[in-house]
Amino acid sequence: MYQLDIVLKKGNNLAIRDRGGTSDPYVKFKIAGKEVFRSKTIHKNLNPVWEEKVSLLVESLREPLYVKVFDYDFGLQDDFMGSAYLYLESLEHQRTLDVTIELKDPHYPNHDLGSLDLTVTLIPKEGDFRETTMLMRRSWKRSSKHQSLRLSDIHRKAQLWRGIVSISLIEAHNLQPMDANGLSDPYVKFRMGHQKYKSKTIPKTLNPQWREQFDFHLFDEQGGFIDVTVWDKDAGKKDDFMGSFRCQVDLSLLSKECTHRLDVPLDEGEGTLVLLVTLTASAAVSIADLSVNILDDPRERKEILHRYSLLRSFNNIKDVGMVQVKVIRAEGLMAADVTGKSDPFCVVELSNDRLQTHTVYKNLNPEWNKVFTFNVKDIHSVLEVTVYDEDRDRSADFLGKVAIPLLNIQNGERKAYALKSKELTGPTKGVIFLEIDVIYNIVKAGMRTLIPIEQKYIEEEPRVSKQMLLQNFNRMRRCIMFLINAGCYINSCFEWESPQRSICAFLLFFVVVWNFELYMVPLVLLMLLTWNYVLIASGKDTRQGDVQAVEDLLEDEEEDFDRDDKVPGSVPSQDGRLPESHILADILASWHFEWIRVMVDSERKGFMNKLYAIQDVCISVQNALDEVASYGERIKNTFNWTVPFLSWLAIVALCAATLVVYYIPIRYIVLAWGVNKFTKKLRDPYSIDNNELLDFLSRVPSDVQVVQYRELKVDPSPSPNKRKKNNLG
Repeated sequence: MYQLDIVLKKGNNLAIRDRGGTSDPYVKFKIAGKEVFRSKTIHKNLNPVWEEKVSLLVESLREPLYVKVFDYDFGLQDDFMGSAYLYLESLEHQRTLDVTIELKDPHYPNHDLGSLDLTVTLIPKEGDFRETTMLMRRSWKRSSKHQSLRLSDIHRKAQLWRGIVSISLIEAHNLQPMDANGLSDPYVKFRMGHQKYKSKTIPKTLNPQWREQFDFHLFDEQGGFIDVTVWDKDAGKKDDFMGSFRCQVDLSLLSKECTHRLDVPLDEGEGTLVLLVTLTASAAVSIADLSVNILDDPRERKEILHRYSLLRSFNNIKDVGMVQVKVIRAEGLMAADVTGKSDPFCVVELSNDRLQTHTVYKNLNPEWNKVFTFNVKDIHSVLEVTVYDEDRDRSADFLGKVAIPLLNIQNGERKAYALKSKELTGPTKGVIFLEIDVIYNIVKAGMRTLIPIEQKYIEEEPRVSKQMLLQNFNRMRRCIMFLINAGCYINSCFEWESPQRSICAFLLFFVVVWNFELYMVPLVLLMLLTWNYVLIASGKDTRQGDVQAVEDLLEDEEEDFDRDDKVPGSVPSQDGRLPESHILADILASWHFEWIRVMVDSERKGFMNKLYAIQDVCISVQNALDEVASYGERIKNTFNWTVPFLSWLAIVALCAATLVVYYIPIRYIVLAWGVNKFTKKLRDPYSIDNNELLDFLSRVPSDVQVVQYRELKVDPSPSPNKRKKNNLG
């Protein structure tokens, strides 16, 4: 066993990868194809200074240290800037050496890509490291002799976060004008390690107000650096850089559970950002073997149940509950390697908490036997379990995924879940066995429903998709047709198409108008919820028809997508879709704008800006249709008891509203509402605006989400292990 101490000092004359003639470099160290270190990113610098130290445990000197440099691109694939090998066998033992390595591109070996300065010390270790060595060797024997260093206990602990940094992006002052009109369209990017966020864009202003909140997880007591950059949104071109700063977060220095206001001037730009930073020390997630299970201990379980009992409903409102996930095994996975096998590992995510198992090599029926424990901040969160195939020097291959709403979990039940595709709309090969327990406080869960939902880390930038556009259009059409049919039904009462119906409608109209009081509005909604509950209880459930209609819609769109979008001669991307330019051309053709395609083909460069502008419009239309259709479906799903917890919460709210409106004059209610609105900013100047009704509806799943969260039927055929036993019998 050897200890390899490396100080990454600086880079010299690195390659240019950005439009402004600079780069945003960071460095990766790999041994035996496994990433063992990643440096921080230095923005806008070709001669970056890192001065970062890392200590690695190396068992064999035959494997060289592979050094790769990348240019960080937010939301895009990072650009390669060069690589080099450091051969450990050539290093002297117990001597500190200054090493300069020249960066090269294997495809263009004659190109000079700059160099890196390192300080390297190689120390043979004995004694204290024997126990660590034995532990690692036992770990390797349990899995495979090729298992990576990160599977040891030392590296698994690095997955556990020890604190949360909550950043509220409030506003900015006097930013630099970037557009011809003397204004800008600013947005902010945050990054700490692999955690990334992006704020919304505020158009045409130099003094934007965002009022958004982002949470980062700290994995070390020394914390880390949060890189904050401000950008100007430029349709059709690469966004313009407006300034940046770096904020260091140290758990040992900052006071806990205390909010700090920061007025930060931007480097390399103009203006000031106003942030609120709150640091919370926590140990809310954990990972262990099946033998270490806190819920199996009666005393531990009793203590947790007491912690989330009704008597403690107003203690620590943010601590809603906890969930424990046992990842047992998977069967019949897809073969991702040329050998007909896979190297599967499993990632478990709950909101922004993310943990993963070790990798089981060369196996389609892996056994992980791991227990994950998460803190629940929102009972309406969805637990996502994804299986990947590990590749040595590339991103992991997707094998399958399941999404399980916490409210759908049956405690302590070991179930087999059929894996789904990335979009969760269709099946893929394989089954995963999970056992999940959820313990939560129902009062805290209900209160949490009326505040804004936690946003996930920055996801892929939306892009034009004919499939999504048509799907959202058809969903919107279904909502509009419902309103049209309701209007036609009401109109038929006035037309006396059915005398019996018209007489009943007239009598109902007369009675309601004569006796109408304001409290009847929530009372009618309450009666509608009760009526639907009675229908469902009596077996007249119409929800299955809605779900089946959406499933048919998704299947039809997938067939149209496969038939129409895969044009002969085009080159699909990794996920099977055409590049954006081909999708745009196909959409334009389907809308009978063939002349635009001809102009694009003849003068492609001259019309790229127009194409990007059209793409932005298409994305906006696509997202707007999705949002409107989703809210229509969520209102319907509230009343048809798709999520009973939310429907019961709506009943409680409507009962309270009925009583309030019945006993309190409306002028007092409006006066109280107005006083609250006018004084809200005075009482809390940095409060994040929210609408309780929209926050409630955001927890109700749309029809598409209902399909995504629906469990697929598991193939009852026996597992490979059972088949082997049957054959032996």
